[in-house]
Amino acid sequence: MVNIGFGNIVAAHRIVAIVSPESAPIKRIIQEARDKGVLVDATYGRRTRAVIVVDSGHVILSAVQPETVANRLGSKESVNEDV
Repeated sequence: MVNIGFGNIVAAHRIVAIVSPESAPIKRIIQEARDKGVLVDATYGRRTRAVIVVDSGHVILSAVQPETVANRLGSKESVNEDV
């Protein structure tokens, strides 16, 4: 499990990609996920800094940097960390 901010946790083994939301293709992926109903917004109203794609096709928005999520993914204490 990996903490993606504000107490939200994602199963680490289900993560396919962690990317920045800046590029047009990623913005398109976010919009398509919103249209399909598979978008999970875990930003709590803050700016989206990381987009997490999981193997089920869901797209998760996080307010923490992609590097931070990746570091937490590699850390054994990933669930205990906070934003």
